[in-house]
Amino acid sequence: MPEGKAAIVASSVKPRLGTNYPAEYAEPCKSREKRALGDQFGLDQFGVNLTSLPPGCWSSLRHWHGKEDEFIYVLDGEITLIDDHGEHVLQPGMCAGFKAGVANGHHLVNRSAKVARYLEVGSRMDDEDVVYSDVDMKLSRRGGGAYVQMRKNGSPIG
Repeated sequence: MPEGKAAIVASSVKPRLGTNYPAEYAEPCKSREKRALGDQFGLDQFGVNLTSLPPGCWSSLRHWHGKEDEFIYVLDGEITLIDDHGEHVLQPGMCAGFKAGVANGHHLVNRSAKVARYLEVGSRMDDEDVVYSDVDMKLSRRGGGAYVQMRKNGSPIG
């Protein structure tokens, strides 16, 4: 947390641009911006990101988490939630949640002509597996370490 500060301006946090996905999967998310707001306060039980999706950008590939809950709240613009049940247009003031362990692959896509912004909140579990619905990839983390990217059968990517 910034020394002596209890509050910050969210837009002042330096954004992370793009994704750490392997090159073969990264293109749809390359212009995504995430501002790690929770990190500014040393939060380690859950993460909070202010995420911006320019027109045409995806939040991620469709995925689901084994142990981590996710929640999003739309602030500005219009985004389309795509999950195993279809497509759902979300506008400011709308929210969606994804329970850990429910194999409902989901992601957000900005199909509008304007930037969309939303808050995303998620658990931070030391051990986690993320499964990607439409591509041969999963992520695995053990003991709070970094995620390891692999094929669904456990073999390395690349």
